[in-house]
Amino acid sequence: MSKFQAITSLFILVFIIIFVTYKITAHSSKHSTTNHSTSNRQHIQVQLLGVNDFHGQLNKYQMVSGTMAGGAEYLAAYLKKYIQENPNTLLVHSGDMVGGSPPISSQFKDEPTIEFLNLLHFDVGTPGNHELDQGVNEMKRLIYGGFNKKTGYFQGANTSYSSANIIDTKSGTPLLPPYVIKQIDGINIGFIGVVTKETNLYVVPENRKEVEITDEVSVINRTVKLLKEKGIKVIVVLAHESAKSDQSGANSSGALVEMAPKIDDEVDVIFAGHSHEYANTVVAGKLIVQAYSNGKAFSQVNLEIDPHTKNIVKKQAKIIVTSHHKIKPDKETVALLNKYRKRLGSYFNQIIGEMPEEISRNQDANGESPLAKMIAESEREAMGVDIAFVHQGEMRKNLKKGDITVEDLYTDLPMGHSVSKLILTGNQIKLALEQQWAKDYENRLQTVGLTYNWDPNAPIGNRIVALKDMKGQEIQPNNEYEVAVSNYLALGGDNFTAFKQGRLVESGPQVVTALIRYIQQKYPLHSLNSLKE
Repeated sequence: MSKFQAITSLFILVFIIIFVTYKITAHSSKHSTTNHSTSNRQHIQVQLLGVNDFHGQLNKYQMVSGTMAGGAEYLAAYLKKYIQENPNTLLVHSGDMVGGSPPISSQFKDEPTIEFLNLLHFDVGTPGNHELDQGVNEMKRLIYGGFNKKTGYFQGANTSYSSANIIDTKSGTPLLPPYVIKQIDGINIGFIGVVTKETNLYVVPENRKEVEITDEVSVINRTVKLLKEKGIKVIVVLAHESAKSDQSGANSSGALVEMAPKIDDEVDVIFAGHSHEYANTVVAGKLIVQAYSNGKAFSQVNLEIDPHTKNIVKKQAKIIVTSHHKIKPDKETVALLNKYRKRLGSYFNQIIGEMPEEISRNQDANGESPLAKMIAESEREAMGVDIAFVHQGEMRKNLKKGDITVEDLYTDLPMGHSVSKLILTGNQIKLALEQQWAKDYENRLQTVGLTYNWDPNAPIGNRIVALKDMKGQEIQPNNEYEVAVSNYLALGGDNFTAFKQGRLVESGPQVVTALIRYIQQKYPLHSLNSLKE
């Protein structure tokens, strides 16, 4: 072999080695890139942002852990920020978005709150018990649109509503869709709404006569079965039910914590509500969250979903406080609030009196609430009777120290109830007091014009002893007494059915109007002009 041939052969050998090495490296590199791409695409990142128990608090702020929080304009700013960070987001709520609202919402039949939810494009929601405060037809009007004689035509909500256990008594089927399916990045997510069965106690019979609220667990499990038949494996429950936990997730309690082990394991996440507590915990494999109330916080639930199996492979949550100092208010929402502030006018800014100290709505060890006593006294005076009763749910906030405006009282007493004068027998009065205790809960009435003792160890229904009137005379079983109560109690609200047995003899002013008059008389401002009702 010549020298030239040897060099040529060597060159060819080197070329072959380089070529083979390149192919092997290229193949390996290509294989590695494919694996990396699959890894990136393996889990779809879905974000669920949840709000509960907003109660129309569009323009109200509260301190949370030393920071000012709440208000529609701040809640909106936070939600928009988090949506920008992950477009694979659904906005959801678990009820009581309206009801018990301050004047900026309540004076317009809570339409401003629905407008706010529409502005943010909430995807899925469920009614709470307060959505039924004004009756089934009014709830449906706010959801689907319709006419109201005070506000005119309203377009309704653009949110998809679900409730599996509000049953139409005529048809025997759910009044609203039992589930809603939303799709994100090719993944179908099923949402099931339910409301606490205690709604049957909280909403007066007249306002829920068209519906029955049925057992939550059984209806969730039946609806899960329907979703599983459709091949849906990511299932979220929007439950207007109570839950509570420590910040760490420990010491969980509440109705949902008790229900969780009985709920189908295909349910992955449960958004709670109703109790206005903090909850971020896992019970029986279900992630349960609740973000306080009134827009002070929201729930962020992050899901990682396998696109092949359609199952959740990871889930975690945070409860995020809407701290004012960390974000600028949302301009669109500020414009909405200003529109309704202008329409509300100046009446609600008028000062009606000055309180020398804060009057608490909270009950002491004996079940006594100073604010409830004041309201009861104002009702008693308004109706010219000796006895009055007030239920604890009538009040929403303490009555602050200092100048008191009309808006303060409408915010503290937002339910719109009026005062009724009833004739009750002594037996009916005693029965009403006995109804403060039921098998699973205690619901204390506030009274003026009566004194009584009770035996906590006696059987339920036989606890009241030594029942006397304001003069110290025993209440006689068959004697008749004039009593002032709210029309809510007169209709048997909060399960105080004894009041429904009474005879209505007169309808009086709104409860808030009675309290305005009482404060004007007892705590007047010298320069105050008398308010007209």
